[in-house]
Amino acid sequence: MTAIPYWHVDAFADAPFGGNQAAVMVLDKWLPDATLQAIGAENNFAETAFLVRDDSGVADWELRWFTPTSEVKMCGHATLASGHVVLSRDGGEKVLFRTRNAGVLEVRRQGGAYELALPTSRVEQRAMPDLSGALGTGDAAVFDTVQGAEQTAIILLDDESQVRALAPDMRALEQIDRMAICTAPGDSTDVVSRVFVPAWGVPEDSVTGSAHAALAPFWAERLGRDEFTAFQASARGGHVRCGVDGARVWLGGPCVTVVEGTFRL
Repeated sequence: MTAIPYWHVDAFADAPFGGNQAAVMVLDKWLPDATLQAIGAENNFAETAFLVRDDSGVADWELRWFTPTSEVKMCGHATLASGHVVLSRDGGEKVLFRTRNAGVLEVRRQGGAYELALPTSRVEQRAMPDLSGALGTGDAAVFDTVQGAEQTAIILLDDESQVRALAPDMRALEQIDRMAICTAPGDSTDVVSRVFVPAWGVPEDSVTGSAHAALAPFWAERLGRDEFTAFQASARGGHVRCGVDGARVWLGGPCVTVVEGTFRL
């Protein structure tokens, strides 16, 4: 059997059982895609991150992410978790990951936590009645992706109570190839959100870095400043520090390793 180093990390969490769970697995070389997908299904987290040493000279590691059902183009929380694993194990102040669709991503230490750089995602308003109907958001404004690694849609609601009260039709959402980000001004943070991605195998995500790659420029324009605080109001929940820096966003938060061991294949 092949022994693969394995970490279970709670990202954007300062204690176990919060934030978003990710599996991080370090490989000697890439396994077949079908095997990577089967491991993602076996782990059954929102994301499993796979790392292979990068020999191109561009970055330190190659990085790919799999949900239980599919490979995704960009994932924030599992990248933050990967940075936590590498920097905790190997030391250093930052680490670079080369990805297939999102470019080179950076994770760096920030005090007792980490910051993750992702490329910004941009959206423009347009009607998406099927999405609004599945979410039950009525005539709330919808903004769809015009630039970014992933297809996302931001639904702007009036206040935090509306975000927390959402009860989407997941079966209908499964037919819509979008990350649905429902957001509003927060009560105790600048911004609050919930994220639904059943079409990609994740009914409601816990804390979504890639969603904040779209939320950061979206809210920076509305708040009139480049830095703000955000909270993703899932059952687990998690806080994200957001900053816009040109074509990148910086997302900050801590990570906790809850399991370290060996995956046997």
